[in-house]
Amino acid sequence: MNIPGDAVTADDQLPYGVDVRTPSVARMYDHLLDGKDNFSADRAACDHLLQQVPSMKDLALNNRAFLQRVVRTLAREYGIRQFIDHGSGLPTQDNVHQIAQRVDGASRVVYVDSDPIVRSVGGALLETDDRTAVLQADMRDTQEIFDSEPVRRLIDFQEPVGALFVSVLHCIPDADRPIDLIRRVRSRLASGSVMVICQLVSESEQVRDEVSAFMDRETRGHWGRVRTRADVESYFEDNGLSVVEPGLVEVSRWRPADVPVAPPQQSFEWEEFGGAGLVP
Repeated sequence: MNIPGDAVTADDQLPYGVDVRTPSVARMYDHLLDGKDNFSADRAACDHLLQQVPSMKDLALNNRAFLQRVVRTLAREYGIRQFIDHGSGLPTQDNVHQIAQRVDGASRVVYVDSDPIVRSVGGALLETDDRTAVLQADMRDTQEIFDSEPVRRLIDFQEPVGALFVSVLHCIPDADRPIDLIRRVRSRLASGSVMVICQLVSESEQVRDEVSAFMDRETRGHWGRVRTRADVESYFEDNGLSVVEPGLVEVSRWRPADVPVAPPQQSFEWEEFGGAGLVP
């Protein structure tokens, strides 16, 4: 949110073209996870959204916990040793490479995000060894991503890959057809790969329209749409992915931990919905 009267500070001139006056989805998410790499515009946008969808913070925490559980499951049960994290956002505790490398220290991860602050801040924190890399790219640019030096260096597409699209497809407009993005990536993956897909959904047309309009306006077009459960189901069904147990669910119900690490979502005006699909 562009806050009238915000003083121009040195923070307005961050590396890699970071614009601190326009809310960023990555920085808003960072704020909801109690991170520190966000600015007044991001916090104000979160405050506004919390008035419309009070469960927003609990949803963000549960979504992060889902990411951690699903990466651990893919590494332990499916033998996945390489991951591409599309729309990775800013680093926080227990990032993808840390979870995967606790299972096998040779696991490799490429983080992909278009937000320059992820490259600026995340690069220093996530590129901790020669098995991790951060790529600043639009997740819709499949060819650019797959042809990039970090992906060519770290990912062997003859072997199974964990392709993560966790809470990012709602950032893609309908005109850019997120289902086609899933198809493009799926076509590059070896048998035994797993695609993890979830996004914000609501069965309330009012919530979908109001939240989508607000986020599109505040992020200056860096947003897509809150969708329905049926939309997410089509990502899997239409791309021939074999959904693994427990199916497509609100993400806190995907193989929940014995001791929850995030508070349960108190209301369900919207939810994070999805799961994991095996490439046959």
